Amino acid sequence: MTLTVRLFRVAVAVALAALALDAAPLHAQDRPVPPDRNREQVRPAELAAMLDAYTVVQAQNALQLTDAQYGPFVTRLRKLQENRRRNNQIRNRLLQELRTMAAPNGNADENEMREKLRALREHNQQSAAALQRDGEAVDEVLDVRQQVRFRLLEERLERQKLELLMRSRRGAAPPAGGRGPQLPGLQ
Repeated sequence: MTLTVRLFRVAVAVALAALALDAAPLHAQDRPVPPDRNREQVRPAELAAMLDAYTVVQAQNALQLTDAQYGPFVTRLRKLQENRRRNNQIRNRLLQELRTMAAPNGNADENEMREKLRALREHNQQSAAALQRDGEAVDEVLDVRQQVRFRLLEERLERQKLELLMRSRRGAAPPAGGRGPQLPGLQ
């Protein structure tokens, strides 16, 4: 492994660890702890970029990509990641609008709600088709073993992100066993 790749992995690992430890824990009454004004807050877009970069590094190692595969794989993976993120944002916005309409004090009529539900259904169908195409584009670059490893890697990274988020909300305290979930490269 080259020095550049090692330094990049260390930088990503440090950034992820800082994020996990910097997240403000919540009080039992669901009151957020005021952020420490001396610490720089990471914006969601920066966090997404760091996690995407971490995924690329992990994929390079787990999939053992050849030089010929690396460029097309990264391009297609980034497109898949961007489309996932954008589709989730749109879906969340539509759900929030439905939540507002369905609130007890909401004054939306049934036709408005029906139209918003239709928009949500259409978005779900369109995003599923787009993500299917993006996933197939990634698979075109990989052999069958790499495709299997990629699916397992994505599932593992998603689980680790959720575990880090949960740990950060609990105040970054590791479980009683002494070690919490570890991202490869952070150990």
